[in-house]
Amino acid sequence: MEKSNSYSDEVLQDFKTIIEEKIAKAQKDLELIRSTYMNDGNNGTDDTSPTFKAFEEGSETMSKEANTQLAIRQEKFIRDLKNALIRIENKTYGVCRVTGKLISSERLKLVPHATLSIEAKNMQR
Repeated sequence: MEKSNSYSDEVLQDFKTIIEEKIAKAQKDLELIRSTYMNDGNNGTDDTSPTFKAFEEGSETMSKEANTQLAIRQEKFIRDLKNALIRIENKTYGVCRVTGKLISSERLKLVPHATLSIEAKNMQR
């Protein structure tokens, strides 16, 4: 199933399917996040006390900032997954960029955009 320095075409195809599914889900999640922080809907606080409205506006600003950060992380995740698809096409997918060894298939199933083996990741600590 695994060669010494690359995965077989069949295994690469399996990973490609996993990654494409993750990209589709991540893009749906990103659209949901974007629609949430772009929502300028009013929650009906026009007739409530000014203090409550100030708290709500502060909360809304924090929420938008948090959602913006989530959107940025989601965009990076999607970009990393798309880069993994490129590595599959180049047949370099699953090769650790530090050690040059194959990343375990178990790790790639959990983190399909990984470019470091556990060994290399531990060396960074």
